[in-house]
Amino acid sequence: MATILMIIMIGLLLLGFPMMIPLTTAAVVGFVMMFDGFGQMGTLIQQMMAGIRPASLIAVPMFILAADIMTRGHSADRLINMVMAFIGHIKGGLAISTATSCTLFGAVSGSTQATVVAVGSPLRPKMLKAGYSDPFTLALIINASDIAFMIPPSIGMIIYGVISETSIAELFIAGIGPGLLILVMFSLYCLYYAYRNQVPTEPRASWRVRVRAVRDALWPLFFPVIIVGGIYGGIFSPTEAAAVCVLYAFVLEFLIFRSLKLAEIYRIAKSTGLITAVVFILVAVGNGFSWILSFAQIPQTILEAAGVNQAGPVGVLVTLCVAFFIACMFVDPIVVILVLTPIFAPAIQATGLDPVLVGVLITLQVAIGSATPPFGCDIFTAIAIFKRPYLEVIRGTPPFIFMLIVAAGLIIAFPDIALLLRDLAFAD
Repeated sequence: MATILMIIMIGLLLLGFPMMIPLTTAAVVGFVMMFDGFGQMGTLIQQMMAGIRPASLIAVPMFILAADIMTRGHSADRLINMVMAFIGHIKGGLAISTATSCTLFGAVSGSTQATVVAVGSPLRPKMLKAGYSDPFTLALIINASDIAFMIPPSIGMIIYGVISETSIAELFIAGIGPGLLILVMFSLYCLYYAYRNQVPTEPRASWRVRVRAVRDALWPLFFPVIIVGGIYGGIFSPTEAAAVCVLYAFVLEFLIFRSLKLAEIYRIAKSTGLITAVVFILVAVGNGFSWILSFAQIPQTILEAAGVNQAGPVGVLVTLCVAFFIACMFVDPIVVILVLTPIFAPAIQATGLDPVLVGVLITLQVAIGSATPPFGCDIFTAIAIFKRPYLEVIRGTPPFIFMLIVAAGLIIAFPDIALLLRDLAFAD
């Protein structure tokens, strides 16, 4: 049955159908094959509805809405200006500023695609003017934007936390260390690239300019303070933090910065509603599909055939990373998390792996796959935003993909990169 379902999904994807159609079709066909008809279809619908019932999922549209408001407002520009004021003058400073700005905006929005738009749109022309090649610039933007998957708030971590019943608060703080590690690796590569290609430096900003830039960026910088400080200070839950972020984004952009007008609320809400609808449909259908796979004991069969059940903790983590990385090269990251997490759940439990560590590694693989050819979703976001051909967008990605894979290997070898902050924050 697994082979038939896979053929259906791949076939429909190749025909150009959006991901929800192949996934729904495969779920229905699998159900019919198991129960010999449509008579008990209500059971499948119940499983789908159960997938979107957890209250934690309310955080997803909230963070999407907050990111949409900030992307259309001035928050991103103020963060970029602050970073540029301090490190724009060093060798490779403009590229490092781009990576750092992506990280900061990721900590504000939690969305990779919003980060591509908000940071990439103003900084790409500056990098091209400064002498950076377009393939390097595009690759840096789409890969640095994927740090948003690691830095809280992370929509990918929310989905994983709901599916695996893992603490979202613990996942959020565990993603900070790996996110900063990736930023350091990207920054060192930017420095190397600038020296190798003799990219000129930017003028040094005066301290007056720096002070003004920090003052202008103070309001947006409160977003990560609200999220991280509020959650770990016990003031509110991750879901409540998402609601507070929406309120803060509204006050910031509509009342303090006055970058948006009230008439734009409808357009912003409509955009958020459309994205949320797609996400929730995928979550619902993915949960139904995962239930079918579990009911048919397909995960156990696959793991047994691959020899994962006999592997130790490191073997399971490596296999998991490879599976998620390859899957995200072809399929939407949310769908991959929904489908593959239950498949690996038995092996994870059997080896006693920390579910938070597993969640960080899964999120990292999702981030890598989102910017990896042939079908990484951030690649097509960059194509749509920057109007550049596919081959030009992917030409500069190999060094960044290599660094992300190295980061995954370091986390497997040294789990404290992810777990140290978690253990400190949740120590008894």
